[in-house]
Amino acid sequence: MAGDLTGKVALITGATDGLGRGIAVALAQRGATVLVHGRDRARGEAVLAEVKAAGCPDARLYLADFGVLVDIRHMADAILASEPRLDGLVNNAGIIQDRRQESADGHELTFQVNYLAGFLLTHRLLPLLKRSAPSRIVNVASAGQAPIAFDAIMLERRWDGWQAYCRSKLAQIMMTFDHGEELTGTGVTANALHPATLMPTKMVVGRFGVQSTLEEGVRNTARLISDPALADVSGRYFDRNQEARAHRQAYDVTARARLGELSRDLCGFADQ
Repeated sequence: MAGDLTGKVALITGATDGLGRGIAVALAQRGATVLVHGRDRARGEAVLAEVKAAGCPDARLYLADFGVLVDIRHMADAILASEPRLDGLVNNAGIIQDRRQESADGHELTFQVNYLAGFLLTHRLLPLLKRSAPSRIVNVASAGQAPIAFDAIMLERRWDGWQAYCRSKLAQIMMTFDHGEELTGTGVTANALHPATLMPTKMVVGRFGVQSTLEEGVRNTARLISDPALADVSGRYFDRNQEARAHRQAYDVTARARLGELSRDLCGFADQ
C-alpha cells in the first residue's frame, strides 16, 4: 500500500469484521487517524483497541445500525460535530442474506445496508469531505453485479439473496459514477472496486469457496485511499487493482438519474 497517511482522518464503515477490520488496521499502520464504524459496541471497542495498538492511539468509534436510517443520520451528525476533518470515507459495510428481510424503514434489507446507507452517509458527510479536500470516497462493491429493475426495486416477489446482493453492488457503482461527475473540481474523488474474489469473510465462509486472501482485498482497497498516483482519478470502477468495465447499466445516465431520484426519496431528503 503506497502513501503515507500521517495527519489524515479516515472513516471505515463495517469495520468490526473481515475486510473492514483489515482496512482499519492497515490505514492505522500507515499513520491515519481511523474512525471505526460498527453496529455493536462490544465488537466495536475490540476493533478500536486493535486499531490503537496498530499505531493509531486517537482512533475513535462511531455506532450505527445501517438497517435504521435515523441511526445513520445520528452518526453523521456526531461526526460532523466532533471531527474537524475527514480525508477518506470507505463505504464497506455490507451483508448477504439467506432470506428476505426488511429494514426498520420498510426497505429490502440488502439494498438498504449495502447501498442506501452509504448513499445517505456520503450525502451527509460531503460538506466535511469538501472542506478537507483533497479527500477520497471509496465504495467497496463487487464483480457480482445485476441490473436494477426499477419496478421491483425491493424485490417483493421472487426474492433471491444473490440477486439482491448483486443489484445493491451495481447501485453502489452507479452512485460512484455520479459522484465522480458531480464532485469534479471540488478536490473530492470517488471510486469503487471489487477488492478480491471470495475472501475468507463472514459473508463468504459457509456459502462459497474461498479464493482470495483477506490481505489482497485490504491492499487493493487501501490503495484507493492512499496511493498518490490516484490523487486525480475519480468516477472509476476497479477490479482488484486494475480499472475495469462495470455492468452496462452503470453507464446508462437515465438509469443513474432514476436511481438517484429514488434514493433521495427513500432517504427523505425533501423532509430534512
